[in-house]
Order: sequence, then C-alpha cells, then structure tokens
Amino acid sequence: MRTLREVSCGETVRVTRISGEGAVKRRIMDMGIVKGVEVYVRKVAPLGDPVEVTVRGYELSLRRADAGIIAVE
Repeated sequence: MRTLREVSCGETVRVTRISGEGAVKRRIMDMGIVKGVEVYVRKVAPLGDPVEVTVRGYELSLRRADAGIIAVE
C-alpha cells in the first residue's frame, strides 16, 4: 500500500483510505480529501515538507506526516 507521502511530483492518484484518528483525520476530510477523490501532486519542498497538492480544483499544502496517513493507488 502506497501513501500520498511517497507519490512523485506530477503524479495523479486516487485516495483509497485515511488511516488517522480523531482531529487529524477530521481536518484532512474537511479539506476535501476523502475516499475516491483524485489528488494531483504539484510540488514537494526541497526537504520533503510540505507537499503541495491539487484537490477538487484548489491547491492545498499538507505536512509530510499528514500525507503519510493517506493511502492512495
């Protein structure tokens, strides 16, 4: 299973699962990242944190730790 943290720049993936709990999982889902949505990885910062993605037509920056709990295919 691959996570959003491992996706290369310029790649589009589909979310299969969010494995976090509590407030972190709720915050990610409130940003529009839910099961089945497509996510395009726009940029990754030089040190890997944050990751800039496009979700549902808007840009979003995620911490590397948060991207690690989002399973993709």
